[in-house]
Amino acid sequence: MSAALFMDITERMMEHTQELEKALAELKRITGITVDVTASTPEEAENALTQIRCLCTAYREKYNKADFLKGLMTGGIPAYDIAERAARLHISPDERRVLFLLEAKEIDDAVTEILKSLFPAQTKTYLVPVAENSLAILRPVRSGEDGTDSRKIARMIVDTLNTEALAQVQLAYSFIFDSLSGLPEAFRETGLALRVGRLFYSEQTIFPYNELGIGRLIYQLPVSLCENFLKELFGPDIPSSFDEETLGTVNRFFQNNLNIAETSRQLHMHRNTLIYRLEQIEKHTGLDIRLFEDAMTFKVAIMVLNYLQSERNK
Repeated sequence: MSAALFMDITERMMEHTQELEKALAELKRITGITVDVTASTPEEAENALTQIRCLCTAYREKYNKADFLKGLMTGGIPAYDIAERAARLHISPDERRVLFLLEAKEIDDAVTEILKSLFPAQTKTYLVPVAENSLAILRPVRSGEDGTDSRKIARMIVDTLNTEALAQVQLAYSFIFDSLSGLPEAFRETGLALRVGRLFYSEQTIFPYNELGIGRLIYQLPVSLCENFLKELFGPDIPSSFDEETLGTVNRFFQNNLNIAETSRQLHMHRNTLIYRLEQIEKHTGLDIRLFEDAMTFKVAIMVLNYLQSERNK
């Protein structure tokens, strides 16, 4: 063996040995387990280093509170394993809780720090990153609290983030559940509330799991059934969408319970102008939305159109 090759092997062994010692120290820190590793070649040292790092990563994933709760929410943890793993992480398995699911354009450090100030560690509230733009907040329910309090907390979260982080967020919240075994269902319901709310009630920022209205029904209908409904209503020429001005006028008209005078006042529009716009809708759709039954049909049609558009975008 040449002197140059010997020096190269020696340098590589020293480098791997130092990295190996750091990895073994990290493994002991997070697991409490001391492991002795011997390697006679750089390849053996590198292979041992890779395996130890994998062990550290696997242990963190298994015994990290956020990873555990995320795995539980998404169905990655069997029911029989919940109590034992929760106890190991010092999470009470049997405690009344409510789940909030927050979505923003980006969950940055500013948003996270504000949430930590709203829910400090002593409250036993867990912040669980779900995706780049969504985060779950698992909060214990205090004695005497109910769904009304959940709504107040949701409003407090949204308003605080809007004011202090200048973040435009939307938030859904679940029913109150008594143990961690109820978390997967709460996550499904909250995720559904967020999707339905974002699609059908985009002007709102808070979506309670039990106030989705007809949006929940439409969201779960087969696409073919929705298409048949629109064909029956509009014929073969189904409109792809309506312009924002028309939709804004219609939504305000519906919010005012089909009251022409109040709608024209709020829109700063002459009464005759509003009537003309409503008549144009009737001309193109055959629906006179000044009548309750036609207004209801038009409202459902708009929601179905939005749903189909979202399905096509997928």
